[in-house]
Amino acid sequence: MRVLGISGSLRRDSFNTALLRAAEERLPAGVELVAFERLAEIPAYDADLEESGETPAAVADLRAEMRAVDAVLVSTPEYNSSIPGALKNALDWASRPAGESALMGTPAAVIGASTGMFGAVWAQAETRKVLGALGGRVLEREYPFPHAQDAYADGELSLTPEQSQALEELLRELVASAEEAVEARAQVAAVA
Repeated sequence: MRVLGISGSLRRDSFNTALLRAAEERLPAGVELVAFERLAEIPAYDADLEESGETPAAVADLRAEMRAVDAVLVSTPEYNSSIPGALKNALDWASRPAGESALMGTPAAVIGASTGMFGAVWAQAETRKVLGALGGRVLEREYPFPHAQDAYADGELSLTPEQSQALEELLRELVASAEEAVEARAQVAAVA
């Protein structure tokens, strides 16, 4: 089983990229996290560019990776009480062309780290809403990681036992949802 990990931060020493690495370490056995690392290469969504038929390479890769995995895990910072523009833009591209979202039916979850006391909960809520609009089977739970700067050293986040347990629970739920989706697709294929 494969999970696509997307960090909504472009920053080199991103707390959210570190949070994805922490999630990768806590995935159940047999589950692989594949990180999408081309967020900065995705141009601003432009319907004229889409209609020209020339899909930017990073967009094509994002769509292909979303379609190839069993689940998606987004780790987002919070900018001005909402989702970062680069992440929203990438998700907008993934939703196109209309009716052909790369996330259709795929289980997805959102986690987030921030320097504030709320752990990016508003950005997580906004991201879940967008993933749902893309047709994703979104887990309606959050994983806030507040005051990330205090737990960050050498590119890693140090999680408390409680934070680790909560993250593991979210990941188990995401994997279970992915297993259900795989089983449902197999049943449909068997009937067809």
